[in-house]
Amino acid sequence: MRRTVFEDKHEHFRATVRSFFADEVLPDYPSWQKDGMPPRWFWRRAGELGILGIGVPEEFGGLPDSDLRHSAVVTEEAQRFGFALGGLRVHTDIAMPYFLEYATTEQKQRWLPGLVSGETVVSLAISEPGAGSDLKAMATRARIDGDDYIINGAKTFISNGRNADLVVLACKTTPNAGRDGISLIVVDAQTRGFGRGRKLDKLGLHSQDLAELSFTDMRVPKSNRLGGENDGFAMLTSNLAQERLSIALNSQASARSTLDATVSVLTAPSQATKFAMAECETEVQAGQALLDAALSALVERRLDPRDAAVSKLYATELHGRVADKCTRVLGPAHFVSGDIVGQFYLDGRVSRIYGGSSEIMKVIIAQGFNFPRS
Repeated sequence: MRRTVFEDKHEHFRATVRSFFADEVLPDYPSWQKDGMPPRWFWRRAGELGILGIGVPEEFGGLPDSDLRHSAVVTEEAQRFGFALGGLRVHTDIAMPYFLEYATTEQKQRWLPGLVSGETVVSLAISEPGAGSDLKAMATRARIDGDDYIINGAKTFISNGRNADLVVLACKTTPNAGRDGISLIVVDAQTRGFGRGRKLDKLGLHSQDLAELSFTDMRVPKSNRLGGENDGFAMLTSNLAQERLSIALNSQASARSTLDATVSVLTAPSQATKFAMAECETEVQAGQALLDAALSALVERRLDPRDAAVSKLYATELHGRVADKCTRVLGPAHFVSGDIVGQFYLDGRVSRIYGGSSEIMKVIIAQGFNFPRS
């Protein structure tokens, strides 16, 4: 069905992104999978093309008249080639909004130009070894010492953790206040006491930078805090709708590419196989309609948390169903390293966990019902 969410400017941008991925990224991508992260040239080149400036004001070097639809274009084109670029989405869709919404003018002038150009890579550090993403149980502490915070703690499963120059760090500034004692502090990775742990060997997403971080008596200026002290929980939840939609968009695009890649190699399929592919096509088109509606709602600032949860639940579970059917149809020959459909299968599984698991999405959705009392 014809999609109406994109305008001519998005399709022109799509052509640029597709050429970049085909001509520059694709030949080098096997080395990214081996190294476990994109090279620095990728970030600088993405900055030159405006990919890192999506939604950023022009005064800081941002891409003019851009919004999350441009990010959706990047995501769709990445999945066309089977690229796992979750770190790019963390940079543009998930971490960048905290700078745009909560940084002071001085902080924006200090950080945004580098983030837009690709000279600076950012990560968001929330999950911890003993707490996962349970904000109330967060153990990383920041205590005031004069004009600085002294920070101690550790984070795990941090996207862009090995490559990051800046880290938006969630930590407890009032330890006994639970989630109401969290602040967001921007940390320079060159700061003494900042440590990077082992590269995490993942089931899928082999080109995605994922690492452990540690902080030992790390001294960070109070001027690096985003927003007010102890306002971190409200700040984190304010961007959840966009974060979850970003994940959903990636899963939807992956479902489409998984199906397309499968159909392209099926020779003289049986009726049963044709029926299985027809079922996948129907579900993928339904998912696309849902995601396009959610994307339009977000651009118009009317996407609520429940609808974002619906989008993430449907798209991530959809990808699982499509990948499962496609790998079963293709058979054992495609359960090998380097097969694109098998890689889609592996890369997509974790999407039902990060950003809030499918079970959490169901909790959020169910809260919107007005069940009658017994």
